[in-house]
Amino acid sequence: MALDTRAERRPSKEKPAHERSVRGGGRATGGRAFWDSSVGKKTVMAVSGLIMLLYLVVHMIGNLKIFFGSGEFNHYAHWLRTVGEPFMHYEWTLWLIRVVLVVAVVAHATSAYQLSRRGIKARPGKYVHKRPRASYATRTMRWGGVILGLFIVWHVLDLTTGTVHPNGFQAGHPYQNVVDTFSTWYGNVVYIVAMVALGFHVQHGFWSAAQTLGVGSRTRDRALKTAGNVLAVLLTLGFIAVPVGVMSGLVS
Repeated sequence: MALDTRAERRPSKEKPAHERSVRGGGRATGGRAFWDSSVGKKTVMAVSGLIMLLYLVVHMIGNLKIFFGSGEFNHYAHWLRTVGEPFMHYEWTLWLIRVVLVVAVVAHATSAYQLSRRGIKARPGKYVHKRPRASYATRTMRWGGVILGLFIVWHVLDLTTGTVHPNGFQAGHPYQNVVDTFSTWYGNVVYIVAMVALGFHVQHGFWSAAQTLGVGSRTRDRALKTAGNVLAVLLTLGFIAVPVGVMSGLVS
């Protein structure tokens, strides 16, 4: 009996490999492949973290102006809304900074969460041998991130929108609004706890970001860790100085 070879002569309906990769079922390319990789997520987390760190340094310096009186602090707050004028309209620069920060926060949190889930799936069982004890900052990175995320929401609702602000929010009077917030026990507790969490986050995150971006090395590790520690201490003390100043009566 002769074999039917018509099926062999029919052109295959299977798409070429390069087309399958584009239309799903294949390997992602370009930006998607970068984002899907662990290296890509770590890079996004490192860059977004450094953007937020730069903002925090500037923000802390601006906050310390409160010790020079209400006039100086309120003038600084007004200046933030007029940066770039007349080229930029009123508050445009400020809103641009806010948008960049929101993107950085979302990218940082998303990449951190997905890396964490990926790590859990990669090692579902318990370790046979005990792992080396990690530093306190390393072990609290995850919870520190959650605390900071919740704090950001509260901080915006308190001093930006005034939604949860005590004693009546006064638009255009940031000095008085800050004093009102830190005249309450819970305002101080929330802020100080969040700033301590921030310190630990920066301490480990700065060194980790340097390693991810290829800046770290055996000869630079000590310097990078020292820089991270110094930044963490300065930011923590600088931010906490404001509620302490209100509680002590230096700011009133």
